[in-house]
Amino acid sequence: MSSYDRYATPVPTDTWNVAMTGDARFTWEYDGGRDRLLSLYQKGKDKQWDAQLRIDWDVEVDPVNVAGLPEEFNPLFGSDIWAKMSQKEKDEYGTHQGSWLFSQFLHGEQGALNVSARIVQSVPDLDSKFYAATQTMDEARHVELYAKFVHEKIGMYYPVNQDLAKLLAESLTDSRWDLPYLGMQVLIEGLALAAFGLYRDMATNPLVKQLLAYVMQDEARHVAFGRLALKDYYAELTSKERAEREEFVVEGCYLMRDRFKGREVFEQLNMPVAQCIEYVDNSEMYSLYQSLLFSRIVPCVRDIGLWGEKVQAAYADMGVLDNAKADLTALMRQDEEIAERYDEEKAAAELAVRHREVQEAISLGAE
Repeated sequence: MSSYDRYATPVPTDTWNVAMTGDARFTWEYDGGRDRLLSLYQKGKDKQWDAQLRIDWDVEVDPVNVAGLPEEFNPLFGSDIWAKMSQKEKDEYGTHQGSWLFSQFLHGEQGALNVSARIVQSVPDLDSKFYAATQTMDEARHVELYAKFVHEKIGMYYPVNQDLAKLLAESLTDSRWDLPYLGMQVLIEGLALAAFGLYRDMATNPLVKQLLAYVMQDEARHVAFGRLALKDYYAELTSKERAEREEFVVEGCYLMRDRFKGREVFEQLNMPVAQCIEYVDNSEMYSLYQSLLFSRIVPCVRDIGLWGEKVQAAYADMGVLDNAKADLTALMRQDEEIAERYDEEKAAAELAVRHREVQEAISLGAE
């Protein structure tokens, strides 16, 4: 069955064509490069992995509650709307919510695949081209595994969120080489990394936790790449040029803030959309969720030097300004360690199984 047959809302069967502008830049300087970026490139090569082999796809997933979250984590929990819903309606909502969430993860990764390929073309220096090439492979793997997860474990897709689509288009159509970096590596990847982390830490389903942990191990390097590539460049910009990038950041962050409200699910299930959105906007859970979503973006924006009054005012308006104090390096180191711990636990479990099989074979031989 085609993916098109599994969408909750019909989507066009032709491709979404985004007209790109700008130059494909070649350099004839093949020696040298920035040590930290070349080190990141080496790490990107060393950390390649196979989504078919590293992930335990045999683990069952409940499509009604994909991540295995407690009911309190539901965005409508505690509202009159939720209280009046039957269990059947709540289960249907749970399936659509899971489909919508992981479909957005999937579409975002396809966006990252296209943007990282664009960065290979447009960035002027070879060390950045090297690393962006490894990221392109990472993003292809992420598209592969999220597509497999949605197709086999949920069985239903949602169309791409229009706020995400708008930011992707703006990141690709601008002719300046640094805008794909800023839109993807800092904003889209930063938000995705935080969202993945929330679900990785709160999920109880082992497949979901494993899948998100391994994706985050890659994404942590991608955000580091954006920081390294942009920090020095933005320090050299004029005040006018920096203000233009800050305007892009402000607009992009408001788009990303609205991306995770789930309006499409409310519309698809014929729920009272205005009331649902009002409840979500004012709920304590969503305020906390939104703040955590920006835990990776805000310190990164500050670190690369786009920290003017408009940016700070926008973050204050969103209630996320305190995230500027977060230690991004420590967070990304933690992402790496969690993924490595899953590998160690998996290896230990496999060793225990082999040991048990050997003991059983010895016992049979003795008999």
